[in-house]
Amino acid sequence: MMLNVFKVFGLSAFAFFLAIILTPIFTHYFYKYKMWKGHSRSDEANPVSLDFRNIHQQRAAGELNTPRVGGIIIWFSTILTCLITWLAFKIFPDELTGKLNFLSKNQTWLPLFALIVSSLVGLADDLIQIFGKMGNKFFSDTDGFPSLPRRARIATVIIIGAIGAWWFFFPLEMTSILVPFVGEIALGWLFIPFFIITMLAVFSGGIIDGIDGLAGGVMASVFAAYTGIAFFQNQINIATFCAVITGSILAFLWFNIPPARFYMGETGMLGLTAALTVVAFLTKAVAVLPIIAFPLVVTSGSAIIQVIARKYFKKKVFRVAPIHHHFEAIGWPPYKVTMRFWVISIVFAIIGMVIALIG
Repeated sequence: MMLNVFKVFGLSAFAFFLAIILTPIFTHYFYKYKMWKGHSRSDEANPVSLDFRNIHQQRAAGELNTPRVGGIIIWFSTILTCLITWLAFKIFPDELTGKLNFLSKNQTWLPLFALIVSSLVGLADDLIQIFGKMGNKFFSDTDGFPSLPRRARIATVIIIGAIGAWWFFFPLEMTSILVPFVGEIALGWLFIPFFIITMLAVFSGGIIDGIDGLAGGVMASVFAAYTGIAFFQNQINIATFCAVITGSILAFLWFNIPPARFYMGETGMLGLTAALTVVAFLTKAVAVLPIIAFPLVVTSGSAIIQVIARKYFKKKVFRVAPIHHHFEAIGWPPYKVTMRFWVISIVFAIIGMVIALIG
């Protein structure tokens, strides 16, 4: 038991300090190669609301001078920690190094795969936004800003989700989900589309990365909750994987607290949301995911509600969507929005974890 505690929390601390040490190196190159957006939306005459323009005008200078690929620090530190413990076991095979090695086929291969592939796709999107040209025919969003087309990002998430669904359905023979206080609900082949839809839903919550420190604090709480769930389920390798990610996020957050040295970017959020989905299914705690990741649900839901309201009713429900920008629009300073989201995230993460463990 003590060795398990040391493995989970010790490697989390190791990842934190490793990321802290690596961050100045990454930051040097982020700024050297000017890895920030070449354009700010507040500079363009696009049809956005006055509230949206006012919020983003205040941050225009920051967007144009702050690197947006900070998520590299999170997934690189996580992968490097995994690699170090695996090499330590291979070079010095004994009971201790064998225990610390958390790379395992049945627990961490799939979430690690999802993290790496999704992070690289997100990195490609970030690089297009940084170095791409306005109005590029193939790499621009609907407003002409450099970006990987949203359809391409969604297609990538679907492909990754399909691979994960296949792995769960066939090699792992998982065809049901566990609902607390209800029990197992058999889905049969419907498990496959359910998995893909869940990954898309979690991915949609990635739009929470809009204020300094917001996404980092929320995602740290979410992965900490799944660390606890996996630990009490005796899935120690998954617990360690989540704990290592949590430690890496906290190191990122150290430098992302206002004024941010860099933003998480797509390379951070896309990788984290994909890995989170896989972890939720591996721990059979996907039913409580909407509770644990409540801020992601609210953020994504507010954007959907706003789109529906404007398209079909020609009205706005929120001054600005997603909802964290709504609070800015009504006068909350960014730091107040961030810290209150942190509080809400911690509370719901604890509630979700408790429900998953006692249900």
